Amino acid sequence: MNNEWQQRIEELESKVAFQDDTIDQLNGEINQHQEAIHKVQQQLTLLGNRFKEIKDEMDMDQPQDIAHELPPHY
Repeated sequence: MNNEWQQRIEELESKVAFQDDTIDQLNGEINQHQEAIHKVQQQLTLLGNRFKEIKDEMDMDQPQDIAHELPPHY
């Protein structure tokens, strides 16, 4: 009976060790994904800011009195 309990305990310890290793690997993957997401968010913010700058520059280059007039063929 004692040998059976010892075997069950060793099996459970083995499973726990395997689960701990798997959890550590998954945690590392999650950290890598979080870093990648953060970088993408930063790039998206920069692109959005640059897009706004370009739009503002284009708006400034266009004369205001012509901007709202219809073309002659209307």
